[in-house]
Amino acid sequence: MSSMPRHTTLRLSDWLALVACLWILTSVAFAHEGHAPAGPSPQPAPPAMASGGGTRDAQAWFTDTVLTDQNGRALRFYSDVLKGQVVMLNVIFTHCTDACPLITRKLREVRDAMGPALASQVRFVSISSDPLNDTPAVLKAYAEKQGVDSANWLFLTGDKASVDLVLGRIGQFLPSPEQHSTQLIAGDVAGKRWSKIRPDAPPAAIAQRLQLLAQPLAGR
Repeated sequence: MSSMPRHTTLRLSDWLALVACLWILTSVAFAHEGHAPAGPSPQPAPPAMASGGGTRDAQAWFTDTVLTDQNGRALRFYSDVLKGQVVMLNVIFTHCTDACPLITRKLREVRDAMGPALASQVRFVSISSDPLNDTPAVLKAYAEKQGVDSANWLFLTGDKASVDLVLGRIGQFLPSPEQHSTQLIAGDVAGKRWSKIRPDAPPAAIAQRLQLLAQPLAGR
C-alpha cells in the first residue's frame, strides 16, 4: 500500500478510504490451510464525529473500545494501544496449528532482525479472532510458548462484541476465527502511513519496512 498523505489533518473521508483499502486487500489475503477465504461482509457504519484534527478522527474511527491484554490489563484500543505508535498488527487464535504460530515466529524473527534499539520503537499487536476461548491466561501461555511475551508485544482479547468491532475497524470481517486474514498491517499511526505486508515476506524486508515507518516525517 502506498504511504498515507502527509497532511496535518485527516478527515473522516480519508480514514474511510484507508479502511476500504484494507478491506479490499483483506478479501484477497491468505486463508488458513484447509479453510476457504471469508466472503465480503457489510462494512460497519462510520462513527458520528465533529470536525477536528486527524488525531480526533483516528480515535473516533479506531475507537477506544476496551480490550484486555495477556497480563489482564484493560486497554483502550486507540488511546492505549495505537496512539503515537509504530505498530505491527496481526490476527491470531491460539488453537490454530498452521498459520498463526508460523506467523508469530516470523514476527519474532522480524523483531530479532531489527535489533533491540529499533525493536523498542515498534509495538507488536496480536488480536485474537477467537475471544470466547482466548482468555488473557491462554494468550499469556501462547506468548510464552512462542518466546514473545514482552512489554512491546500485546496479545489482545475481550468480549466478542468488542473484539469484533476492533477487527472490523482494521478491515477484518470474520464469520469464524479460522477465516481471518494472515496478512500483516504495519502502521505509523501519528504519520498516518500504513502498509499491508505478506506474511511470507522475508524477515529482513519486513524489518526494513518497519524501520522506514519509524523514521520521523519531515515537518512533523
